Amino acid sequence: MAEDLDVAVIGNVGVDTNVYPLGEEIDWSVEANFTRNLDYVGQAGGYSSRGWARLGRRTAFVGYVGDDFCGRFVRQELAGDGIDLSALFVDPAGTGRSVNMMFKDGRRKNFYDGGGHMTLEPELATCRRVLARTKLAHFHLPNWARRLLPLARELGLTIACDLQDLVALPDPYRQDFINAADVLFFSAVNHADPAPICEALRAGRPTRVVVAGMGGRGCALAAGRGVRFFPPVPWDGPVVDTNGAGDGLAVGFLDAWGLEGRSPEEAVRRGQIVARHTCTIRASSAGLITREELERRASQAS
Repeated sequence: MAEDLDVAVIGNVGVDTNVYPLGEEIDWSVEANFTRNLDYVGQAGGYSSRGWARLGRRTAFVGYVGDDFCGRFVRQELAGDGIDLSALFVDPAGTGRSVNMMFKDGRRKNFYDGGGHMTLEPELATCRRVLARTKLAHFHLPNWARRLLPLARELGLTIACDLQDLVALPDPYRQDFINAADVLFFSAVNHADPAPICEALRAGRPTRVVVAGMGGRGCALAAGRGVRFFPPVPWDGPVVDTNGAGDGLAVGFLDAWGLEGRSPEEAVRRGQIVARHTCTIRASSAGLITREELERRASQAS
């Protein structure tokens, strides 16, 4: 009999290439620049599933890779983390790729190739067998993932969805995910004040929780009444790479609130700790925060 799970992550995974200029910035007036180019398992599904596994949670990943070198690398890395890959399917278009042009302060400009995610049709019977073993489904935004939202709702799962860099509402592409979710995350990179978006996402859903990552400005939480803001957590090291930080915020929050029953406020701080640790790692999802380090940091912050 298959082991019960703590969480199933549904989303895109692939190989990311981070491009770090050796000078101060890219010189677009010339053809060639000298850079440091680093490859690693990335994208939202990669960071989230590995983040859950590093916290000791029994994790399954539902998604696609290609039958190619990058796909075999991803499978090897996730399997080494103990992640259940029984619903990791093959994308005929190949493994998804991202190229991230990196700035000195850790910010990025992302160029994303999602393979065949717009037209893929997941094997629902296989996905059902995986989702039936858990109570928490952590969704990202590949087009095929919306096919699993009714299944997760039918099974009575808590559904969390990361809307990523949401620009405005209404958003037709994201609407299915918004309608299905009990918990929503989004990046406030496009919003000086995320409060109106938080309130719009909770309209008619008073029990829904919304968390907005604000980067160096902290975090916003909409739970209960109103929107509350939290400053960044203190940290003794620089930000070197913001890839995966939003995924860390979601993993840390859901681990505390969804699995441990902590208050939304405490869950936000734990999510911020996970996110901030992620920002100390250059071009890697292999060194995400451990349970022991999270508890140590959380106790210091209390």
